Amino acid sequence: MSKKKKLTSLKDLGGLVYSTNPNENLNEDRSAEESIAPTEQQLEAHLEKKGRGGKVAVVIKGFEGPEEELKALGKSLKSHCATGGSVKDGEIIIQGQMRDKAMQFLKKQGYPVKRVGG
Repeated sequence: MSKKKKLTSLKDLGGLVYSTNPNENLNEDRSAEESIAPTEQQLEAHLEKKGRGGKVAVVIKGFEGPEEELKALGKSLKSHCATGGSVKDGEIIIQGQMRDKAMQFLKKQGYPVKRVGG
């Protein structure tokens, strides 16, 4: 018996992607490097404590767009909250219990933000 190859990316599927969105324009080529307007995105503000030695962190998920824009948004969010943090794996991590302050800042920037969890 041969071993099955693990699928690690969409390229492993041969470039075929299925969508359940009936309004999706299949002819439109939307790459990951394309900027998406803040109003068209849906961000989620999670409050997490797991895996951080008991310390609380706010994790902003759901950003779509170039990595440079994500890093710039993370930097401005960290300076607004006057705390540390990082940008990893498409997520912005803010140290401390700053979810309300981060959500207010993102809403002023035009991003719709949803509170998720605790």
